[in-house]
Amino acid sequence: MTATSQRARTMPPFLVMEVLERAAALERQGRSVIHLEVGEPDFATPPVVVEAAQRALREGRTHYTHSLGHPELREAIAAWQHQQYGIDVSPSRVVVTMGSSGAMLLVFAALLDPGDEVLLTDPHYACYPNFVAAFDGKAVRVPVRESDGFQWDPRAATAALTPRSRALVVNSPANPTGTLTSAERLRALAESVGERVTVVSDEIYHGLVYAGRAHSMLEFRPDAVVINGFSKLFAMTGWRLGYAILPEALVRPVQKLQQNLFISPPDFPQFAAIAALRHADADVESMRRQYDDRRRLLLGRLPRLGLSVLAEPAGAFYVFVNVRSHTDDVYRFAFELLEETGVAVTPGVDFGPGGAGYIRISYANSLERIAEAMDRLARFLARRGEARRAPTG
Repeated sequence: MTATSQRARTMPPFLVMEVLERAAALERQGRSVIHLEVGEPDFATPPVVVEAAQRALREGRTHYTHSLGHPELREAIAAWQHQQYGIDVSPSRVVVTMGSSGAMLLVFAALLDPGDEVLLTDPHYACYPNFVAAFDGKAVRVPVRESDGFQWDPRAATAALTPRSRALVVNSPANPTGTLTSAERLRALAESVGERVTVVSDEIYHGLVYAGRAHSMLEFRPDAVVINGFSKLFAMTGWRLGYAILPEALVRPVQKLQQNLFISPPDFPQFAAIAALRHADADVESMRRQYDDRRRLLLGRLPRLGLSVLAEPAGAFYVFVNVRSHTDDVYRFAFELLEETGVAVTPGVDFGPGGAGYIRISYANSLERIAEAMDRLARFLARRGEARRAPTG
């Protein structure tokens, strides 16, 4: 019998993937499925990016690179940060990684000793606690309120700090809620925790903003760790390329970890990423406008179905929908919706205990398919309502 570790045995399933895999099985049976569960752009990677990758392949860019990434890409990332936020970041602080998840893993590997604590909002991106647990750290979930936009309360963050607190994670625009943290709140959060923890800012959805603008934590705390990548903004999920911007003292530890765990980031995708940063603005703006149209469609349709969205999303491509009036078991609700109607959504409990009572709807799908999904959802809710009203006994 093959033995598995305690960590492997106790790690919870990633529910969005459970839904996706069941949806794929239904499709193989010939069922019509509308995918509103997975957080992946439905757009193809922009042609200018693909062409840059093809050119790099023809030039033989198929080898190991510097463990920190190609200098040209690190310089392009630093320039992009200045263009977006007006901040000066030395390319020496940039580490190119195997996706933003790879960046997060390397950062926590560098920061955490067994028993160290990482503060998270609840709800939060589903994988954060597992990233922490991979290095025997402890995820500390701090509840946030829908009425407050599911945002960090700086006072609650300070109250949750202990001598074992090592990091605090900020995610804006946020997964699963799509909400955006204001500059004032980011500044207040940075000031409230002071130097007691490292602030890790997950900025993977920056650029996909429809109301206001995203602010980098580096604007308020120069020693913050920023995690970002190319998957969401540039529709490059399959390229598996991300990066971390680190305080100088963390660069060498993260580099040594990368050398041992991954050797280096992939070669030719880095030249595709340079093209994305420098030449894909028009493609990004086209995608952003289409996402906004879809967001508006959902925000118009959901209230007509009796589904409230108190925390209106301003970024990413998610709506976090309160379904408590229809169920006390969102896991069951999501899978019944999938089986009965072919509409795939993610149960909110995937994102922590604070997600109980919610489903996450991704609008990374066409307007037509989203409209059809809302029609199917309306019929599903109507049938559930009729079943509850039916006499028993």
